[in-house]
Amino acid sequence: MEQYRYPIGRFEPFPAPTPEDRNRLMEDIADAASRLRAAVQHLTMEQLQTPYRSGGWTIQQVIHHMADNDMNAYIRFKRALTEESPTATSYREDIWAEMRDYREPVELSITLLDVLHSRLVALLRSLAPEDFRKTFTSPTHGIMSLDLAMQRYAWHGRHHTAQIVSLKERMRWE
Repeated sequence: MEQYRYPIGRFEPFPAPTPEDRNRLMEDIADAASRLRAAVQHLTMEQLQTPYRSGGWTIQQVIHHMADNDMNAYIRFKRALTEESPTATSYREDIWAEMRDYREPVELSITLLDVLHSRLVALLRSLAPEDFRKTFTSPTHGIMSLDLAMQRYAWHGRHHTAQIVSLKERMRWE
């Protein structure tokens, strides 16, 4: 079950990212929506309603969750840049995943991710190296620098896309 839940492994940060590391993370974030779109492009509505693992969310829920998560993360980045180590809010992912908007077409959330990531990457590219040391406090992860948050953000997109790709491979779709 662990391999289905974490097909690329659990998040493991690396200390002291270099400018090259940051650039790679920004490219990863910039490409995330296109990788996700490619992963789901030929799936049927029935396939989109398939949980990626037993007891897990459907592919459709995962995609809408990715958009919700990244919108929240974007706000955390902006607040960390404009306030002194703000406390980030959390949200009930499990309850959000049951809301009506999670039944909308996945392309809505993929398009949202594409635009949001373009805006975030533009912001990240404008930062000075010292800006990446700015922090916010996450209710679930504690104090996080923007360096660490960017790593987690990039991992999160790869993580959920890998869950979808892993399910497609197990089900022999395509």
